[in-house]
Amino acid sequence: MQELTDAPLAPLTTFRLGGPATRLLTATTDDEVVAAVREAEAAGTPLLVIGGGSNLVIGDKGFEGTALRIATRGFTLDGTDLTLAAGENWSDAVARTVEAGLAGIECLAGIPGSAGATPIQNVGAYGQEVSSTITEVVAYDRTAGETVTLSNAECAFSYRHSRFKEHPGRFVVLRVRFALEDAGGLSAPIKYAETARTLGVEAGDRVPAADARETVLKLRAGKGMVLDPEDHDTWSAGSFFTNPVLTEDGYADFLARVHERLGADATPPAFPAGEGRVKTSAAWLIDRAGFPKGYGDGPARISTKHTLALTNRGEATTEDLLALAREVREGVRAAFGVTLVNEPVTVGVTL
Repeated sequence: MQELTDAPLAPLTTFRLGGPATRLLTATTDDEVVAAVREAEAAGTPLLVIGGGSNLVIGDKGFEGTALRIATRGFTLDGTDLTLAAGENWSDAVARTVEAGLAGIECLAGIPGSAGATPIQNVGAYGQEVSSTITEVVAYDRTAGETVTLSNAECAFSYRHSRFKEHPGRFVVLRVRFALEDAGGLSAPIKYAETARTLGVEAGDRVPAADARETVLKLRAGKGMVLDPEDHDTWSAGSFFTNPVLTEDGYADFLARVHERLGADATPPAFPAGEGRVKTSAAWLIDRAGFPKGYGDGPARISTKHTLALTNRGEATTEDLLALAREVREGVRAAFGVTLVNEPVTVGVTL
């Protein structure tokens, strides 16, 4: 297991922000992961687990403790059952399932980060969420002091949420298991309107899984959501804020604010989000509150391609990023009475 001291963490994040860790361990096996966690606990040392670094905002002072980078590898297909080691690159794994002619995660192509992070956030995009295909998650339970296997139901998945996120620091994901579908090389039914429109099909239709994947990659790239070292619009954590889910009464109040600000004909996006709940678009809110693409004149700005992405233009600090995030959050709250919630995990800082 590789060990470094006073180790830079910024290169391990897609934001390329944050100070150093007192100590950085890189684990390449599940046993090494568990051993590192137990060692930190025995010594009473703070522990930061890092996968692909695509959902982390680390403070400029860094992390006083042990950062554990999970670099485990393992991709196993048994028929339509897929098992991924936590350290596997997620986008590469999606590509391999499509090459195998399997459906279920093809619309999650291009999402940066590692496989082990996907159940934590219940990663989703373009009409798919990992919760619809995950069967089990193998994790080290720091409270119980043992490796456990959690069923899909035990993961308590909801929109961008899970049991793992509900209890941060308790579970360290080791393996994720999925049940995919053999649809003769076709995708799962296309659910997302933009994807269907781009493919020239109706919602609910199936297309070759490879076509669905390529279409999603093109859509994501057009929004700066596919990593490119030369493109500062991709120096981000993807969507910085989650789409707000409001009660029906809350949505009615919000709609009144929209009409007051934008006129009676203004219609914000609205999607069913369970009984008595409505989901609206964070990107729409941000734009209508006065924060368009490219907003900002400092080293941290809104992406020129997508209003939901806050970006490091190359010389930003974490404080620059957080100042922009707070400005956007407070501006949306003042305009529409809705408080946006950050999607990335913050380390050593708060929004």
